[in-house]
Amino acid sequence: MKKEIIDKLKNNPKFLNYLRQNSYWYKELNRNPNKYDKFISDMKVKYKLRTIDKVDNFVDSVDLITKIIDASNE
Repeated sequence: MKKEIIDKLKNNPKFLNYLRQNSYWYKELNRNPNKYDKFISDMKVKYKLRTIDKVDNFVDSVDLITKIIDASNE
């Protein structure tokens, strides 16, 4: 694996954790370092780190707070 990819992986614990859980990525990144972006996008999907996931979590939180306020007003 290229040194720059190894450094990027070591700088983020989530990357390393995902790599350990999905070991086939070792082979993929060794053979084709250009798949690093695909690795990152797969990791973001798995750990729900995409923008849409963050928006969904925010909406769910607002909905929960609204329900709590409505329940306390009754």
